[in-house]
Amino acid sequence: MAGTVVIGAGLAAAHVVSTLREEGDDRPVTLVGDEIDRPYERPPLSKGYLQGTAERDSVFVHSPDWYADHDVTTRFGTTATLVDRAARTVALSDGTELGYDHLVLATGSSPRFLDIPGARLAGVHTLRRLADSDELRDELAHRQRLVVVGGGWIGLEVTAAARLAGLEVTVLEYAALPLLRVLGPELATHFAELHRAHGVDLRTGVGVDGFDGSAGRVTGVRVGGEVVPADVVLVGVGAAPNVALANAAGLAADARGVLVDAQLRTADPAVLAAGDVANAHNTALGHSLRVEHWDNAIRQGALAARSILGRPDVYDWQPYFYTDQYDLGMEYVGYADADDPVVIRGDRAGGEFVAFWLRDGRVRAAMNVNVWDVNDQLRALVGREIDPSRLADESVPLEEL
Repeated sequence: MAGTVVIGAGLAAAHVVSTLREEGDDRPVTLVGDEIDRPYERPPLSKGYLQGTAERDSVFVHSPDWYADHDVTTRFGTTATLVDRAARTVALSDGTELGYDHLVLATGSSPRFLDIPGARLAGVHTLRRLADSDELRDELAHRQRLVVVGGGWIGLEVTAAARLAGLEVTVLEYAALPLLRVLGPELATHFAELHRAHGVDLRTGVGVDGFDGSAGRVTGVRVGGEVVPADVVLVGVGAAPNVALANAAGLAADARGVLVDAQLRTADPAVLAAGDVANAHNTALGHSLRVEHWDNAIRQGALAARSILGRPDVYDWQPYFYTDQYDLGMEYVGYADADDPVVIRGDRAGGEFVAFWLRDGRVRAAMNVNVWDVNDQLRALVGREIDPSRLADESVPLEEL
């Protein structure tokens, strides 16, 4: 019996194998990952672990002996090189071959590379893996000037960590505001104001022309006719799904990920995709969607396992993500466009509020900022048609909307 092979030993993969075992599947399971580390959670890499407030062992999904104890074969530090769907085999970089009854592609995504002069200088970093966070943490402990290219979630979380560590930080963002494409102008302005209030030199509407260096190490970032001094640089300009293996196997996959249905199955019913690499049909939204966040990896890992087991579950939940920056904590649930009208409930200037994005009077997404224990209530409001004046009225309890 060939069993299940899971390629990509990240968070989604970890929840594929744990759900299979939790739900009684005793068939062979093999977990293949090109990192030497067992599966871990990525949010701490730009938050607590990077800041030094979380121990290294705290990032791992399972204890070191969990896999052996649950009869899961692990092939860490090994790359899957080819999938033969006709033979139902996977070739590995060490020359071995695995057979499968079901194959789960959980290959994740990779940071986008800036193909500009100086991009490979020492001191120019991306942040995706535990080893990246280790390197960046050491840099923040020994450097004084950080330049962050890209004002997305990773870039801003690292910015906050660096400022809390006492570094001078410059953020270079191509758009008019950081997070503009996600949050729209009003809430993007809130995050811009937050970082500027903490001493960040936030520059928007700018492009990076290259990196200057000396003796092989970065010394500055070229922006127009200026060179911004830098002892260390973080490039955070998004991530691309790792679809090469799927493409080589003849599966439908492009820059939006591996195309799968609401049960995470590809056109080949023996092959599924989950996590950052999956462009999956969301039945709650009515269209396909690729989500790179922590919550989605956990849920899709479990869903892929249940699909293998013949369960009727589907991808029917609203996307969720969170961030921690300085004294700001935020949770977001739903899926809205940046130009959707926003209703604010509470005091944005005071830093404690809830935001709702609406279209045609219907709530598409909600975000709680420094207001806690309400996210389940907000999730219940997404998709409902609610009078904006009631959403904004704090005298109306959320559970009565």
